[in-house]
Amino acid sequence: MANNAPLLQLHAISKAFDGVPALQSVSLSVHAGEVHGLIGHNGAGKSTLIKVLGGIHAADRGSIELDGQPLTLATPTQAQRQGIAIVHQERLLPGSLTVAEALWLGNEPRLAGTPFILRRRMRQQAEQQLQLHFGLQLDPDALIATLSVAEQQLVQICRVLQNAPRVVVLDEPTAALARHEVHALFRVIERMRQQGIALLYVSHYLDEIQELCQRVTVLRDGKDVAQFNADQLSPAALIAAMVGDARHELAPRQSRRAGAQVLQVTALSAPGSFHSVSFTGRQGEIIGITGLLGSGGKALIRALFGLENGVSGKVTLGEVIGVPASPHAAVKRGIAFVPEDRRANGVALDLSLRDNVTLTTVQRLLRWGGVSRQAESELVAKNIQQLDIRTPGQLAALRQLSGGNQQKVVLAKWLNTGARLYLLDEPTVGVDIAAKAAIYHTLQQLADDGALILVFSTDLLELQTLADRIMVLARGEHVATLEAQHTSHQEILSWASGTGALTERAS
Repeated sequence: MANNAPLLQLHAISKAFDGVPALQSVSLSVHAGEVHGLIGHNGAGKSTLIKVLGGIHAADRGSIELDGQPLTLATPTQAQRQGIAIVHQERLLPGSLTVAEALWLGNEPRLAGTPFILRRRMRQQAEQQLQLHFGLQLDPDALIATLSVAEQQLVQICRVLQNAPRVVVLDEPTAALARHEVHALFRVIERMRQQGIALLYVSHYLDEIQELCQRVTVLRDGKDVAQFNADQLSPAALIAAMVGDARHELAPRQSRRAGAQVLQVTALSAPGSFHSVSFTGRQGEIIGITGLLGSGGKALIRALFGLENGVSGKVTLGEVIGVPASPHAAVKRGIAFVPEDRRANGVALDLSLRDNVTLTTVQRLLRWGGVSRQAESELVAKNIQQLDIRTPGQLAALRQLSGGNQQKVVLAKWLNTGARLYLLDEPTVGVDIAAKAAIYHTLQQLADDGALILVFSTDLLELQTLADRIMVLARGEHVATLEAQHTSHQEILSWASGTGALTERAS
């Protein structure tokens, strides 16, 4: 950073959605040849800031300058033309393309004055670019689908570099990479830095931030709350800035005495998601599961409901041994699942509240070959009261209900199945405080009645409110199990970000 003037300058960027602020006067700068870290807990505003830089969202207020000149970033194409490139976390290259086709997509070399693509030149240039930027030897005719995740990531970065960007934003680039692949990517980042590119590096992994970054900006609740230089970086300082004053008053919890062991998971693995996870669960227990993006916690919940492919290991629920092969098999074993995306997977929006609630219990409502409307109505009325579902009536179409009440309906449809194991994926995302309280109360009641409940959530206060124990996953591994009432946000985040053992030794 020989030049003291920043190459990229964001000043007082603000953005709101439907009146809810996502960014509030965020400022940061990145110099040429600098790797600048951007960190923050889920919902801190990182994704929104990236989308503003990439021309996907327009800022409501504030300014962006490149080399001292103001920028207008109205579209992604405009951002690219201005020299800003975003390498998104999602793999965006079609698997049916070859490496050469993916690198030159939209910019194929053509015979002058004709539409004919010069494929030999395209392959040669692809080889040269991969060698130049990464020292990487890849077959230019190989299909993207046949490459490793790391190789796909490098091809995507190489494609970005074709336009000679001055600023590159890397959004969680190592979330799906193995350790040896991470170090290969770091070498690429160092090469880009030496070429004078300004890099904004977004990651949850604090060990990566410490290794790579010259400076770090911390976002919390849409605000830039701290900035650190390389010599100030430590896991404890970064985590403290991320969580702020997290000493909230937790909702009162009644102590529970867990019953007999009903679940034993042994060496459970799912390719690319998690590996060799083992734990047990008891009647009346609520176990929280958490981790950063790509940690494997969400996939673990899905695997227990038969929704993941290639799962190995052993699941013992009661007397039955084996990994559920499908959701149907899971339901037969007494497992219930409340998904995060309720609109896509949890409810039928055009059906009535009554029909949604009774989807899982039709057989129990049969009388003389048909569904007893009286029994159905009584059951649904009980659920409405139990969960305090706000609705015009049982026959109201579900799309008429608020998001919080829709989520209550998803839970209600499983309450009547007599499930012994409840799996919940981010059960209160997008619901208001009153709906949260009702859902928490219901889960507590289910536990009191002897059910075992596993909750995956990135809301740490939620897990401390609900759970007896909190399992923490990092990079697909089960790294810690913490007592919910005797842990802190800082301790959970330190384990989730890969610095737990280090922080523990330092304390």
